[in-house]
Amino acid sequence: MKVPAEASDESEQGTKRFRAKRDAILAAAAEAINEQSAKGMTFADVARRVGLNTTSVTYYFKRKEDLAAAAFENTLESLIAMLDVAMEEATPEARVRRYLALNMDRLNRIQRGEEKAFAVLSDLRATEEPMRGRLMAGWREVFRRTRLLWGPASSRAQTDLNGARAHVLLENTFWLPIWLTRYEPDQYGRVEERLMDVFAHGIAGKAAAWSPTLLDLSHDEAEPGREAFLLAATRLINELGYRGASVQKIASELNVTKGSFYHHLDAKDDLVIACYQRSFDTIADAQSRGEAEGGSYWHKLSSTVATLLDVQFAERGPLLRTTALSGLPVGVRNAMVDRSNGIARRYAGMMMDGIGEGSIRAVDALIAAQALMALQNAAFDMRKWASTMPRERAVAMYASTLMFGLFDDQVAKA
Repeated sequence: MKVPAEASDESEQGTKRFRAKRDAILAAAAEAINEQSAKGMTFADVARRVGLNTTSVTYYFKRKEDLAAAAFENTLESLIAMLDVAMEEATPEARVRRYLALNMDRLNRIQRGEEKAFAVLSDLRATEEPMRGRLMAGWREVFRRTRLLWGPASSRAQTDLNGARAHVLLENTFWLPIWLTRYEPDQYGRVEERLMDVFAHGIAGKAAAWSPTLLDLSHDEAEPGREAFLLAATRLINELGYRGASVQKIASELNVTKGSFYHHLDAKDDLVIACYQRSFDTIADAQSRGEAEGGSYWHKLSSTVATLLDVQFAERGPLLRTTALSGLPVGVRNAMVDRSNGIARRYAGMMMDGIGEGSIRAVDALIAAQALMALQNAAFDMRKWASTMPRERAVAMYASTLMFGLFDDQVAKA
């Protein structure tokens, strides 16, 4: 039986309205996840953001977990689409340049209000099965396609290096929205070029070699028990996100009672703040000790970076990732970002001194410093990768991605 044209048009219009409303709900969910984390997001908040009632949202997504998963899948699909476009270019450098340009264009559209930000993926590991398995498979596909930007690897060392490159590139594009707000929109093109310059050519001067000194960060702890507590909490928050790392899980990790938790801290927000302070203090200590090293500013900077990567790859003392930011109150979150920016400016100062003496390339030091912050921040996720080789080699290979650039093979050939 032939369907009347009017009925067909009405059905098509209904489908468009359904998709438009669903897309609006997903955009609102992404916004809520980025502010409050997936576990902190509520149907009521999402409904308010799109001007609907809660019942209308549940018509599209029966459970909050379904909505969060759909928002994450939307992010993964968007990343894969950009990577597919980038793969159309002929060379690794052209592909990375295209991928960065697509990300910058997206951020520009978001700034102009023409598009909504997609959900950050920091809470993926905190989702429940079976969704977690599906989402993690999607993330592995994103990583695989990012690694393919450098083409097929000719050796195990090249595979390892391309894996490090892919991780650093992805983390930098995720970190971009945090610091890009410091620039006017008409400067985005300049930021893109300066960041790509770091990706392409690295930070090291022409004669620079990788021979860092691992700095001694050990010192007596006033409260050894508190330090162990913060370390356990840092590991769990890095793996599960702020909301996923419950007080009970942290206490269980240390084999203590929840009461012991409240002996050290008054509330969970205090825990995250204390973990951040410990991490920032560790980075500042490494920077201070690096600056006190003899030799060139290249040596000071590379020693600082190598030491902090060694900390990240070791089970004894990871630094807290920015994944916890979305769970914090706005005021506290902004204070943590300000402290992070202060650390980045200190890196920039070391670079500018190095540029002056010729041991470091003439880069935009402020932008290169933010790229280093992303590299350092993300190293925790590469612990398994680093465990497959001698620690010194893992540090050198991972650091080379920015110190010598994303297309320099000297470490893989060493």
